[in-house]
Amino acid sequence: MKNIIYEYNEVKDEKLKKYIIDTPLLHKYFKLDWKILKSQQYCGILNFEDKDYYLLPKIADNDDEKNLDIFIYMLMYAYDIKLENEDIASCKNEKHNILEVFIQLFAKGLFKEFGRGVYKEYITEQDNLTTLRGKYLINENLKYNFTNAKIYCEYDEFSMNNTLNQFFLYAVKTLMPFTRDKKLLKQCELVLDEVEYRHLDINSFMIHFNRLNLRYRDSFEFAILLLSKSIPLFSKDKKSFAFLFDMNMLFERFVGRMIKEIEPETKLQSYDVYGDLILKPDIIVGDLIIDTKYKKLHVKEDIKRDDKFQMYVYGKNYGIKNMMLLYPKHLEHFDYDFVLGTNGDEILMKIKSLDLGFDGCSYGEYIEKIRERLEKII
Repeated sequence: MKNIIYEYNEVKDEKLKKYIIDTPLLHKYFKLDWKILKSQQYCGILNFEDKDYYLLPKIADNDDEKNLDIFIYMLMYAYDIKLENEDIASCKNEKHNILEVFIQLFAKGLFKEFGRGVYKEYITEQDNLTTLRGKYLINENLKYNFTNAKIYCEYDEFSMNNTLNQFFLYAVKTLMPFTRDKKLLKQCELVLDEVEYRHLDINSFMIHFNRLNLRYRDSFEFAILLLSKSIPLFSKDKKSFAFLFDMNMLFERFVGRMIKEIEPETKLQSYDVYGDLILKPDIIVGDLIIDTKYKKLHVKEDIKRDDKFQMYVYGKNYGIKNMMLLYPKHLEHFDYDFVLGTNGDEILMKIKSLDLGFDGCSYGEYIEKIRERLEKII
């Protein structure tokens, strides 16, 4: 593999460094300090001048392929992405990058659902017609048809031009420039030829799913993921882009989903208000609150005072005595116990580390190994 940049490491390619510095959209993902540009906690892919640069977590020392495998496996599990072995292999042999593989998987799934029937729903339309259809609109006819031999009507049309299909058309057109193989996306676009194109704000866009369109929910959620993590850096002569994930969020989502599979009653991202406090612990499992921290912890003195205070506040407000800060293993395993508070207000806090590494196994074996390690911790 080529063009690897590890998290928190220096970007040494001078042309890439200059491009990042000159591109404001990339500034949040890198840090410039005394002319040294370093990556941050964001991992994924950055395409520049038709070259793919992988930004990876450094979990397996000095093994680029394993680190890429771990990153892909964490994405697959956290977001329930079902890749085949050949898809993963194509990322490593540079035949395709991660984003291209994900786009093809999305397009394949969407086109398969279209094959079962394009979703239609009744849409209320208003139009000036030659014959009456539906409801006669008195005011509109007085306004438009005083000297016109037409009838202004309001009627219901069973149409594919609905909000869900408008979203899919927007997703297909938006993702098109990110991949070299556009065949499947163009087939999906052709299916939607009767749908009106609209620019959508995915941050506030919502779809109500029911028994008639529920089969499209996986495609919808996958499209939202791709659109939210893709960063277009297109210009007239270049089509650079980035596809980056915050490892803090990925680690939290990865661990949270696994604990919920182990203990189905687990609450994830519980949101509660206590007076003026808005509390949102990562994971509540039984009588234990867990907050994941994707940070390099060298010694227990590195644990921030604010993190301890946050866990104490959680414990007192939720009435739970057991807290845990869970870090990824960096140099060594951590297993510390703290007592926060005094005189009957004590909260017990554990510091644990989860080894995310593995030694040459498949996706299924990797997930099973991490689950075994996590079960011992909780």
